[in-house]
Amino acid sequence: MLVVRPITMDDYDALHKCAVESGHGFTSLPVNEELLTNRIQHSEYSFGKPDVSEPGDEGYLMVGFDSETGEIAGTTGIEASIGWDVPFYSYHISKVVHSSPKLGVNNVVKLLTFGNNYTGCSEICTLFLRPDFRKGLNGRLMSKCRFMMMAEHPERFSETIFAEMRGVSDADGNSPFWQWLQEHFFSIEFTLADYLTGIGKKGFIADLMPKLPIYINLLSKEAQAVIGQVHDNTKPALKLLEREGFCCRDYVDIFDGGPTVECDLKNIESVRHSFRASVQISEHSSSQDYLISNTSFENFRATTAKAAYDQETESVLLSEEVAKALQVEEGSKVRMLAL
Repeated sequence: MLVVRPITMDDYDALHKCAVESGHGFTSLPVNEELLTNRIQHSEYSFGKPDVSEPGDEGYLMVGFDSETGEIAGTTGIEASIGWDVPFYSYHISKVVHSSPKLGVNNVVKLLTFGNNYTGCSEICTLFLRPDFRKGLNGRLMSKCRFMMMAEHPERFSETIFAEMRGVSDADGNSPFWQWLQEHFFSIEFTLADYLTGIGKKGFIADLMPKLPIYINLLSKEAQAVIGQVHDNTKPALKLLEREGFCCRDYVDIFDGGPTVECDLKNIESVRHSFRASVQISEHSSSQDYLISNTSFENFRATTAKAAYDQETESVLLSEEVAKALQVEEGSKVRMLAL
């Protein structure tokens, strides 16, 4: 059984392994001991922070682990409110019309405009599932558990939730979008720029990135073709978010042109359709799969399991194994989502 819990310092080696396996373009998992250690420590601080009434500098990082072997299967996270201590940049795709009635010319041209429009929003991030665990309901658990947390503790998150999706790059980490920017404005490789961003050294972006809007039709054909497109490895994650109600509102990543998707917290499908139930611990024969989480924040746990829900009594039968994994007992409350 795969179970999600907050990360601890004991998970450093496993997180480092995930960082190595995630490859180029996975900015939120840099292969850097200091940064990964700081990320874990900040998450421990954030989960232990009491009485949070509004989103702030908190960053919540979780791991999925095999309840039988203890092996870490992957990681998933949420940043409560981005862009305050470290600027968060994106491009917005807009349109301008170049028109001349006398000549009968009417051209619609797209622009990339540099900005910080997601400042203050909550970001879902760092979703990575190791290849051996990409099966069954594991992907849905790692993605949706974050929305269960938001449904139970909405005060800790912003009204708008967004996710940056990894854009197109080749096996060596080369991005067609970045190659055009590099040629005209930068003198560093995509992998280095991506790495510097991952470790928080973003000053070069503001220093070198063009401040005026860029006409998309002036970019190379290769760069134009990947704007708003995702890396092949990211397509399953994008599909999961689209089913949740996320969509791209014309914001893309400044390095690889990958889409940024967003949704209002209250409109996320898993938030809207999840519900609370009282626990009864008993063996049962139900074949219905649920995503189930406890209602604790500091000791958050989530898993997928068979359960028998009684709508009339608002109670659920959980096996002893599932109850133990969720750290709940008879009479405890859990949050559920039918799968």
